[in-house]
Amino acid sequence: MSSELIKEQSRCIAHEIRNQVSICDVYCEIIKKQLNKTGVENKSIENALECIQKSVKMINNSLIDLKSLDNINPSVCYSKNLVEESLKLAKVYICDKKINIISNIKSNEKIYVDENKFLACLINLIKNAIEAIDISGEIIVSAETLGENAVISVANNGKPISQTAQRDIFKEGYTTKKTGSGLGLYICKNNLELQNAKLTLTQSTSKKTEFKIEIPVMK
Repeated sequence: MSSELIKEQSRCIAHEIRNQVSICDVYCEIIKKQLNKTGVENKSIENALECIQKSVKMINNSLIDLKSLDNINPSVCYSKNLVEESLKLAKVYICDKKINIISNIKSNEKIYVDENKFLACLINLIKNAIEAIDISGEIIVSAETLGENAVISVANNGKPISQTAQRDIFKEGYTTKKTGSGLGLYICKNNLELQNAKLTLTQSTSKKTEFKIEIPVMK
């Protein structure tokens, strides 16, 4: 199959998926209006609807990748807001596990990134941290400033990554999961590099596995 045919099929598939995903957004608005109309106030439902709509926006943004290679749309964002939003959206993956997520925000730097793509990377790192913990454990998401860079790290005390996997973890198609695609970290690393950011695995031992994002602070 030619590359042009693959691209054309990808564009068609992306278009159809976006049409279906948009239904979620429409029904979120319908539910919001109905709650408002009946005077029902439920913070959990409101938070869930907000997370669904944010996720839909991120999905649509990712689907644009299938149509164009030049699709980074950076804007001025703040590291604290990005961390808090990613934690809010990623907590759904905890399910029945007993995981304590600690937010350790020491600074709130202004950075120039594509908000949706940056959030998608953070959520992917937190999701991976959750999956590394079998039943119970701890995840620490930190934000600080080191020199001229804003640094965001995601650490967990779950199952460590083997030495072999540590060498190949960012390669396309490489995965240690039975149902994994091997694209998550590969896409994260590439998207962050397009935003002048760097993603690294700083360590992985029986006590701690940590991924770190470094990006220049706006002056």
